Amino acid sequence: MKTHVLMLAALMLAGCGTVQTVVRGDAVAVKSLKERKSYCGAIPWIYSGVTYDFCYLNAPLEKGIDAQAHTSVPAVLLVDAVISGALDTLLLPYTVYRQQADGSIILN
Repeated sequence: MKTHVLMLAALMLAGCGTVQTVVRGDAVAVKSLKERKSYCGAIPWIYSGVTYDFCYLNAPLEKGIDAQAHTSVPAVLLVDAVISGALDTLLLPYTVYRQQADGSIILN
């Protein structure tokens, strides 16, 4: 049971919005949101993980996805947004610096 919880935590962190934007780099986040066809144009560095999660939701519905699978995506992203919010708060000194130095992550 304990290993299942650890595996689930590792999988969630791998897809965590903060990990996607801060740890993995700009290109990974841009590519992911472009593939999803997100309507967002940019992601600010400050609270970038939470913004990434909501930009992931801000995309057209995909055809061919059954209703049950589609309704679970927002629930998972909302849990991830809470985790990302906590991590983004811890990373505020770094992300404020990156926002001032580099500006937002441009998706277009």
